[in-house]
Amino acid sequence: MILGKRVVVVMPAYNAEKTLAQTVSQVDREIVDEIVLVDDHSQDGTVALATELGLHTIRHERNLGYGGNQKSCYAAALELQADIIVMVHPDYQYTPRLIPVLASALAVGEFDVVLGSRILSGGAIKGGMPRYKYIANRLLTLVQNLFTGMKLSEYHTGYRAFTSQVLESLSFEHNSNDFLFDNEMLMQIDICGFRIAEVTCPTKYFAEASSIGLRRSIRYGLGCLWNTVLHVLYRRGLYRAAIFRFQDEKRL
Repeated sequence: MILGKRVVVVMPAYNAEKTLAQTVSQVDREIVDEIVLVDDHSQDGTVALATELGLHTIRHERNLGYGGNQKSCYAAALELQADIIVMVHPDYQYTPRLIPVLASALAVGEFDVVLGSRILSGGAIKGGMPRYKYIANRLLTLVQNLFTGMKLSEYHTGYRAFTSQVLESLSFEHNSNDFLFDNEMLMQIDICGFRIAEVTCPTKYFAEASSIGLRRSIRYGLGCLWNTVLHVLYRRGLYRAAIFRFQDEKRL
């Protein structure tokens, strides 16, 4: 625990056997009460290794996708009565050593969401992010900041921490089961008025680190632009997309 808050780390995993042990070894168990690994029907020994490492392990009987995996992660964390939930990818792309920093920012009550940003200190390029992905990241972030009014350094990091109140309020069950899930969450978080902080975070790109190809990256980018349109339409009272309906019901 940290400041009396129960901290649960969730790891959405797919074929993470080669990097899982290294990732888990850097999780500070003095403040992390539980590590939940949700395996998205891996074809390697991820589940066996997670069990051996003593993780709270859940296995999907079929592959549900990155977003579908997160839905299971967050549902499990809430069932475990987490106060703070930190998502860490088990591919060791983001350093788990920053978990105490992200969790502390939430525990003191000043923020509701903390994002690990690869952009703030130039860590993306230093860590080996492909140039085309870096340029796309910057352009998409610029567009989304302009139209949503948010002031984030990036919208596309997978290193995130939330209070339980955030996850209980969001309609993430309506979100995509693919990579667009993360961006949809940020649109929901802004609509709900939750406070977001960013922490600079180094990142590593290497053979075992998860990544998506050019075609899926283009599809993802177009999806982010569509999310921005939905956000603007909602703010102007012109259209209420499914991902925002649950928030309306919670406020009634």
